[in-house]
Amino acid sequence: MAARHEEAGSLAEIQVRLVNVTKTFGDVVAVDHVDLEVRSGEFFSLLGPSGCGKTTTLRIIGGFEEPTSGLVELQGQDVTWLPPYRRNVNTVFQNYALFPHLDVFENVAFGLRRKGIAGPEVRRRVEEMLELVELPGLGRRRPSQLSGGQAQRVALARALVNRPAVLLLDEPLGALDLKLRKQMQLELKRIQQEVGITFIYVTHDQEEAMTMSDRIAVMHGGRHEQLGDPEDLYERPKTRFVAGFLGASNLLAGTLEGTADGFTLVRIAGGTLVRVPGPGPEDARAGIEVGVRPEKIRIPRRSASWRMVRQTPVRTSWLARSWMPRTSASARNTSFASPQRRL
Repeated sequence: MAARHEEAGSLAEIQVRLVNVTKTFGDVVAVDHVDLEVRSGEFFSLLGPSGCGKTTTLRIIGGFEEPTSGLVELQGQDVTWLPPYRRNVNTVFQNYALFPHLDVFENVAFGLRRKGIAGPEVRRRVEEMLELVELPGLGRRRPSQLSGGQAQRVALARALVNRPAVLLLDEPLGALDLKLRKQMQLELKRIQQEVGITFIYVTHDQEEAMTMSDRIAVMHGGRHEQLGDPEDLYERPKTRFVAGFLGASNLLAGTLEGTADGFTLVRIAGGTLVRVPGPGPEDARAGIEVGVRPEKIRIPRRSASWRMVRQTPVRTSWLARSWMPRTSASARNTSFASPQRRL
């Protein structure tokens, strides 16, 4: 009996589950056998470059695309072939899709009226949502009278007023300027924490995903290359793509030499032996790469044992200088050195 209760609790914690989901468009594989679980109440992001399959995955969850194969579950129920209006999810699109002939109040109230909610309850819930997104008193404005940030908040209020189990967000900040986008990142996280609804967010912006997300699935070629919290992805990337996509990094090709005192020993070009914290990959026959983040390099005081290496910058940009060495494209394993350790 106790085991059954534990299983039921585990199912309740998973809001969305994708099992071996594939989506093809002709000969193009957009989503390639994806398995994914999104927990209740978390801010979950699908992050990746254009064409990686993140938006198609989101549309499959929302019912806007049918998978070629696989299973989609929402709150433990199979919704693979259900249309969007029969799923307890709402979506915020990049262009907001506000009704231009309705004012702010009626835009937010639209879903409630479609459900036949009584007038006083509609007013209460709409005003509650406008208060939540910090737009009180703007109910009678038209969408054409709103700024980009205000329109985004109205779209968010309209999606939340129906109290969905999951809110899907398809790059909703993409049309905003940089300053407003950064402000809205914090606002979205605040709102998500207040309402406690599961958010699934699609973006190609690494900083956006790292700022807001509890967990991130980094997607590439129709699959998620790595899944984890922001710190884990940044500090311990498992593949070359993840290491390069999340921030700048120097990847140094080498060979696995063994382990000692809790460190993995890697011999890089030139014969230097590097100690990397933690266990290394189990199978490194294809080679291994040591990643060094520029901000974690520490230069000690000069000593007689120093070896001087002269380098010429090959690329400069405002407020930044970077040098990236060539590495073997065939190497797949990536390990990262601890910021406290001197390489």
